[in-house]
Amino acid sequence: MAPRAEVGVTGRKAAAAVREGPSWRRIGVRYACPLLVRQFPGEVPFGFLGRAAPPSASVEIVLEAHRLPTPSALQLVHGARSTAEAELASGAGASSPSELELERRSAEELGRAVAGRLQELWRVGLCWVATGSSRVRAERERQRLTERLAGLGFRLRVPRYEVAGALDAPGQGPGVDRPSGYWQTLTTDGLAALYPFGDETVLDPEGVLVGLSLGDASPVFLDRWRQASHSWGWFGTTGAGKSFAAALTVLRTRWLRPETELIFLDPLGEYAGLVRALGGTVVRLRDAGSGRLNPLDPATTGGDRREKAARVVTMLRALWPSLRDEEAATLDAAVSRLYERGDREPTFSGLADELDGGGAAAGRLGALLGVFRTGSLRQVDGPTTLRVDGPTVGIDLGGVADDHLPFHLAYLLDWTYHRLSARPGPKLVVLDEAHLLTRHAGTTEFLDRTVRHLRHFGAGLLLLSQNPDDFLATASGRSLLRNLAATAFLRLPEVSAECRAFFGLTATEAAWLTKARLPADAGYAESLWRIGPWHLPLALVASTGEYELLAAALRGATPAGLTDAGRSGGL
Repeated sequence: MAPRAEVGVTGRKAAAAVREGPSWRRIGVRYACPLLVRQFPGEVPFGFLGRAAPPSASVEIVLEAHRLPTPSALQLVHGARSTAEAELASGAGASSPSELELERRSAEELGRAVAGRLQELWRVGLCWVATGSSRVRAERERQRLTERLAGLGFRLRVPRYEVAGALDAPGQGPGVDRPSGYWQTLTTDGLAALYPFGDETVLDPEGVLVGLSLGDASPVFLDRWRQASHSWGWFGTTGAGKSFAAALTVLRTRWLRPETELIFLDPLGEYAGLVRALGGTVVRLRDAGSGRLNPLDPATTGGDRREKAARVVTMLRALWPSLRDEEAATLDAAVSRLYERGDREPTFSGLADELDGGGAAAGRLGALLGVFRTGSLRQVDGPTTLRVDGPTVGIDLGGVADDHLPFHLAYLLDWTYHRLSARPGPKLVVLDEAHLLTRHAGTTEFLDRTVRHLRHFGAGLLLLSQNPDDFLATASGRSLLRNLAATAFLRLPEVSAECRAFFGLTATEAAWLTKARLPADAGYAESLWRIGPWHLPLALVASTGEYELLAAALRGATPAGLTDAGRSGGL
């Protein structure tokens, strides 16, 4: 007898009363409504079958598989190749030449794999069965299942007047009488993808708990330090729970690796209480008493004044995005001259002096630079006086003017990059409101470069923003997204077609993200995680102790005993 796998059993037990309609069968007091697969999507992740329907759904699955003998498999593959070649030669095929060529090459590669016993072909029968205590409930469940599967790319059909053939017990081979659409021919890899097994690569016992599966509440752990990139990105609307989830991840990271250094770039001032609770230093940018961080300080490039000069122009264009080309050129020349003058630390006052008497373009730039001499940015005009030696630091930008935030984040990211490269051990940076750095091409490019290089310093970035479309608009932004080891989507107001295509989201996933539950409603945040080829719907849940601790810290209070524990490196 050929190998056979069976998952779920429908109508196997003898029943006192069996009734059958055009598309349903009643067995005792239960109704069964079958659903067949006419065509599989081109690609599905391994183990998807176990997550295609939520645990609350009244759905059973019958999976029947029979291996084809190697001669029959080769004959089938060679026939498909010959058909594609004939249609290519005659030009009479319904498919385009490129599609036919792809089909020909695929058949040729599969033939070699089957001949080399690297793959086998299987005749596979897959039947979904929606059940319910009434015909209406069972048919409603089947309709919901149809919508979910169609969103994943399946083409489906309801067997009408063929219910017996769909629901009868599996036979002894693929030749039994089954409805049209029951049998499909799959490779070994294709068959393996149907089995409801999870991916062990995300169940890493050495990682942090990132959430509980919405399917079965199983915990999912992820170790950023074992990934090719140590950086993650989280996207969600205001109120979706990004800030709390970030704080929870930081807390769990510090528990597991007490030596991890933490840096918060905090435009809204949300993490100051947590930084203090962990025994860290909060630098409030608007408070002169915290010390000055000079954006022009060449120390952030290890003393390379030429490299620093190039970054300064990018920072200033983030502050003044309306600069004309001739003004940008004049500014670039003035910055270069400033950095060529000896070893003295450049300042904005010195840059303004460099522009004096330089013509109309320089005159306007000098006026703009007045904001550093007497205006709202005067606190950053002068040599660096800030010294932060501890393992935890938060840069609080609360109260800073919105149109100044991209400039501040640009030079703070520069400072952070240098700090990460100069210090040993694991390091984690939390960058909130990251979309502010996408307003100008130069700052987006620098952020992308930072993400690509962080792993070399044993560092990772936790990037928080509201909308992934802000990054999809530029080549640098897309490069940044591709270099994130994990991407988590919380509630989004909408999911654009470009976002769906870039991240490989199905229509069902996109629709679900616009309705994902919020912490204010459910007590936890629902999210969809993209980790390599996997798409995992997770609940972001804190224990009672974690919630109470973080709720107090994020309000600015310090729970008893937390500060001392934070200073010792663990809780």
